[in-house]
Amino acid sequence: MLYLYGRIMIIKLYKPFFLTLFLALCSCSGGQKAEEIISDEEKSVPSIEASKFNAQNVFTSLPDRHMIMRLIEENKIEYNPDYANDPKLVTKYSVELAKAINLGIYGSDLSIASSFDQTQESMVFLKCVNVLAGYLGVNSAFDHRMFERIDANENNKDSILEIVTGAFRKVDEILKYNNRPATSAVILSGCWIEGLYVSCQIAQKIDTESIVKTILQQKESLKNLIVMLEGVKLEENAKFILTDLKALHESFLIAETNTKYDKTTIAGINQKISDLRNKVTKA
Repeated sequence: MLYLYGRIMIIKLYKPFFLTLFLALCSCSGGQKAEEIISDEEKSVPSIEASKFNAQNVFTSLPDRHMIMRLIEENKIEYNPDYANDPKLVTKYSVELAKAINLGIYGSDLSIASSFDQTQESMVFLKCVNVLAGYLGVNSAFDHRMFERIDANENNKDSILEIVTGAFRKVDEILKYNNRPATSAVILSGCWIEGLYVSCQIAQKIDTESIVKTILQQKESLKNLIVMLEGVKLEENAKFILTDLKALHESFLIAETNTKYDKTTIAGINQKISDLRNKVTKA
């Protein structure tokens, strides 16, 4: 999760629960296909470098992978497919924004399934990622060699996560090379959103202080995500993401004033991330 999820693009897929687990995967940028989410004015080397720097800040502010895995074991957290985005929706995302942000969301779901040794589920989400990567012109990152490596390492969870992380790292390189840092930022946002969403869903079922505190610790990565999005030129139809994340940050500030750590503490965070996640996954 971003919280409980995994890093997405540049680091390793595992940080706070599942989101963090995928966040390292997602500081990606895209190829030349499809309409851009950024304006022509954004295409400059300084903006690309700034985007890279801000993405790294997001990753480094996530919880340590081993701490997340310890939380999973201590709280006996089990895989729940209902928390993931419906794979049947993948072909219904028709606009560039939906394709990019759901590439991040399915990537996060892939990381989560892999971390729980859900091989069949992982392959389903990997196919979703491959479909959306094709739409965005970055499907070269998910070629047959990657699938062969995954098959060869199907019993090695860490190796699979490394393979997937490497593929997303390549997506990032392609997008940055083609001057599409905003697309990369949107993909990373999708990873982060899904991670926090799943973490909050877990917290509703397993109401422990350790999980709630882990979620609250994501305020710093959220702040860095907001800075990153502010540093790129989002198209009008994507600006709601930044607006909603800023509102979510306010909920984190309110939650911090509580003296107890249970699901009521993060009620506002849960509501806002659920609303945003529903917006971006709606076909």
